[in-house]
Amino acid sequence: MTYEMQETITVPAAPQEVHALLSDVTRTGEWSQQCERCEWEGEQRGAGARFTGYNRTPEREWQTTSEVVADVPGEHFAWSVGPGRVEWGYRMRPAADGGTELTQYSRTLPALEEYFAERFGDRAGAEIARRQEAARTGIPATLDAIRAVLASR
Repeated sequence: MTYEMQETITVPAAPQEVHALLSDVTRTGEWSQQCERCEWEGEQRGAGARFTGYNRTPEREWQTTSEVVADVPGEHFAWSVGPGRVEWGYRMRPAADGGTELTQYSRTLPALEEYFAERFGDRAGAEIARRQEAARTGIPATLDAIRAVLASR
């Protein structure tokens, strides 16, 4: 039961500025619907860098380890949670009005199904569906929050 989804909006900043904001994972808590904060593991930045995310919903709290899998200034920033279970990312391209068309996406990878089957047994499909619904509602809300952060600078 893998899935992939994405949403796109226009934000009031140039692609390079948008990338600089989003690739600073320590600011993720300013716009994320679940992640309260992130901390880099070590000094490395860019592809291969790892970070820990501290997440919370009304139902639970948890931590994740992620690895940056794409870091192209002004174009793409993405990370793999697990790593290898879910990929989250942002794509940027110049908009006609001088802003940026910003796309956030999420896609699950086959390793997520294996992990959830081991962890949740018969409830694995329901747990994946719950996370899919959180992404479906969270992506547009996150994009709106990013737009607000960029508009307020």
